[in-house]
Amino acid sequence: MTLPELHLEDWRPTKDTLHLFAQIIGKIRLATTPQRNHWWNAALYVDVRGLTTRRLHHRGTTFEITVDFVDDALVVATADGRTRGFQLEGLSVADFDARIHAVLEDLGVDVEIREVPFGVPMTTPFPEDREHAAWDGDAVRRFGRILDWSDSVLEEFSAWFSAKTSPVQLFWHSFDLAVTRFSGRPAPTRGDDPVSNEAYSHEVISFGFWAGDDNVGDAAYYSYTAPEPEGLREQPLPVGAWAASGTGSLALLPYETVRTAADPRTTLLAFCQGAYEAGARLAGWDTTSFSSRWCPTPAQLERLRASAAGDLGRPARFG
Repeated sequence: MTLPELHLEDWRPTKDTLHLFAQIIGKIRLATTPQRNHWWNAALYVDVRGLTTRRLHHRGTTFEITVDFVDDALVVATADGRTRGFQLEGLSVADFDARIHAVLEDLGVDVEIREVPFGVPMTTPFPEDREHAAWDGDAVRRFGRILDWSDSVLEEFSAWFSAKTSPVQLFWHSFDLAVTRFSGRPAPTRGDDPVSNEAYSHEVISFGFWAGDDNVGDAAYYSYTAPEPEGLREQPLPVGAWAASGTGSLALLPYETVRTAADPRTTLLAFCQGAYEAGARLAGWDTTSFSSRWCPTPAQLERLRASAAGDLGRPARFG
């Protein structure tokens, strides 16, 4: 698969609009699912046509909400065969908010949500936001292709770890596709922030893809360890580099570096594995017992790192 170009500056208005659409859908999902550890019940998922809530239940009805990147549409489908939807091009956030609640009401599954953005610079309540109304369908479809490919590589990487692992999922507050590994040990609480305390109740090393924002800049893959062990930023990485992020550190690998690599898959896997080894080693994780039967051998991992660094002329394959 040839990965497409997608620079933040080329689709920033559309990206922000889509992000706010996803926040509304995510809040509907949060209101219609049982609470899960680490807020896993809030996340969205990559679908064959875009993003989906997967199966939801409300008032005795099973339904699903999909943002269809192929047809530039929002689709709500119920288990009893009813389908409702509308086109997304030209809609403001206020229009989207009104229409999705009208569709859900028509299907008998509407819910109240807190109608304000969460964790983003935009603060206008959804019903009042007519500023964000951009829709570049071509950019959205390229974004969908990147999500689809990234999801598949993160799924492969996830299979290398035998301990507790999150699904590969898209968190709508920060609009990043992520997978998280857990040591099994509890982590210190984070003051009075109940959202962060639930998300980081245990030691984690996370990996993911950001479409880009004011902090990261252009699209990039990332990893972080929380709580962050001392000296993490000094650890070597096979590809990518460490960057400061607030009070912590991020391992960052630009999407453009992956896209233009001789073997993008190998490059991304090597980045994830290198960031994992750095964090797990300094945090004292039992990495030997956490390796699954699908994890490459030490020799294969060394080949992976060398290939990603450009020392080998052919891609690394396993299995």
